[in-house]
Amino acid sequence: MSDMAAQPSAPAELPRTKTDWLPLLLVPALALLALPFVGNPSTWVTLTVAGLAMGMMIFLMASGLTLVFGLMDIINFGHGVFISLGAYATLLVLSPLAGWALSDSIGLNLALLGLCILVAMTVTALAGAVFERVIVRPVYGSHLKQILVTMGGLIVTEQLIHAIWGASPIPIPLPQSLRGAFVLGDIVMERYRVIAVVIGLVVFLGMQLILNRTRIGLLIRAGVENPEMVEALGYRIRRLFVSVFIAGSALAGLGGVMWAFYRQTLTAGMGMEVMVLVFIVIIIGGLGSVGGCFVGSILVALVANYVGFIEPKLALISNILVMALVLIWRPQGLFPVARR
Repeated sequence: MSDMAAQPSAPAELPRTKTDWLPLLLVPALALLALPFVGNPSTWVTLTVAGLAMGMMIFLMASGLTLVFGLMDIINFGHGVFISLGAYATLLVLSPLAGWALSDSIGLNLALLGLCILVAMTVTALAGAVFERVIVRPVYGSHLKQILVTMGGLIVTEQLIHAIWGASPIPIPLPQSLRGAFVLGDIVMERYRVIAVVIGLVVFLGMQLILNRTRIGLLIRAGVENPEMVEALGYRIRRLFVSVFIAGSALAGLGGVMWAFYRQTLTAGMGMEVMVLVFIVIIIGGLGSVGGCFVGSILVALVANYVGFIEPKLALISNILVMALVLIWRPQGLFPVARR
């Protein structure tokens, strides 16, 4: 009996977090619901692939803001200018390597796209570091001041873009092998949209892996919940948060590159043109939820595509209707962050 009493009891198993599958079912349910209204299965597949691609581009533009707000509790109204800055950064690559864009080699075209993404993320990361240090850092903890100063930073940075590249729209070419479409019978899938889907999935899975499966992700999430404990363990929580802001700015630059090649025209206000849609996606997903932002982006894009085909007059208000319906069902969004 004494030997048995001396043996330590087995540690209790930690409770597992239940996965909320219901919001995840909205996307396939919406696609199946739209099928009889669209009528033609080939047209339905084409609309669905196009909607997924647009959803991925929206996610790429919104993911950085979601990351910053979810982990740092910072409302950055200047996020749109990082999208524009990332788009304009493509000129730093396209100007000396214009021949790569005109080449029929898919290897050169993909290398060009990769270089544009790398340069844009580097430029916006550096700009984000300056933006955080000069504009955001003095107003930590005050949402009203954050809105005001980030709007001011947006105006200043947008004017800098005008000063450097001019106010006139600048056309940029889509790489040759990324033009056109894959045709499978009656199904048409644009090549660039397929690339956008792949890049969006890679970024989403990478964010989930880093935040949930790595040491740096654990430290960041622990720093959000209990910064004093993380500081006591010897980690500089301020540096972690600065790295989050820089990463969010870099992701905005990535979204800007994808959006620039989709539009094939650069304007200084192109980032602000999509900010309303970005905020709609973040609200639908649940403020600060990366997974919610991903599902919300796809949901909004699919609805816009289906409604635009079935009843074009309602396409402009479809995003507002989706947001209203989601908030009536779940006022905190599809995947609300617990602490909010």
